[in-house]
Amino acid sequence: MLEKTADTAALHPFDRATQITTVDGKPRGTASDDYFAFVGPFGGATAATLLRAIMEQPDRIGDPLSVTVNLCAPVAKGSFALDVRLIKATRSTQHWMVELSQNGDVAAFATAVFAVRRPSWSHQPATMPSAPPFDQVKPIPDSGIANWVRQYQFRFVEGAPRYGAAPLDVPASAYSKMWLSDATPRRIDFLSLLSMSDTFFARIFHARGEIVPIGTVSLTTVFHADAKELAAADITAVLGTADASIFHKSFSDQTGELWSPAGRLLATTSQVVYFKA
Repeated sequence: MLEKTADTAALHPFDRATQITTVDGKPRGTASDDYFAFVGPFGGATAATLLRAIMEQPDRIGDPLSVTVNLCAPVAKGSFALDVRLIKATRSTQHWMVELSQNGDVAAFATAVFAVRRPSWSHQPATMPSAPPFDQVKPIPDSGIANWVRQYQFRFVEGAPRYGAAPLDVPASAYSKMWLSDATPRRIDFLSLLSMSDTFFARIFHARGEIVPIGTVSLTTVFHADAKELAAADITAVLGTADASIFHKSFSDQTGELWSPAGRLLATTSQVVYFKA
């Protein structure tokens, strides 16, 4: 585990969990107990760590445009190696790949497109879903489901999870709408947006009304703002919506949106989820 030194203790828990160190000239990370799930670290924290490894490359240009993370196996406790490679670059885009491995075995990898955004015609046909202000919605109480859940505040406007001892006779809606923030407030940036895109509880939990074994297999997030716009927004919470279209033969889809309180669509996300039910 990453020991808390005088330097790391001053970091936000999220920044400590996704911290990159250099050992013998190569980047490494450490799985954080604070963001552990059932059998390994929360996928959002792993995804953010992979993105941070790219963002800290000295020859990186622009901001992340899209990131796809494939979670091949649970990341075990302890440290892991990161192999970062620039695959292709043009004048305005870069294509990156980063692999996370432990004991020589790849547990996760990501591909990312970075871009230098330039002024252009803009249009947002999507409309922010209606919701009471963040501070008018009560957070759900600590459920103790997993460590990573305690690192966030979930304020459900619609579709709060209701788990029972047995599945519902008739599946409920998989849709939910909630305000989301770090438990310890932290200004939203690309890393936290990517992690938050995986914070939506598995849609099968909502549809069946019970917790079953699940795991994110592949997560893709597209960002719709650059670094300057995120910094200017200066926000610590986003409104998120999530839904699913199908559950079939052990896999389901999941889609989501992350909105600023001012009504700007900041990111859209989709993923494939394994389930056992």
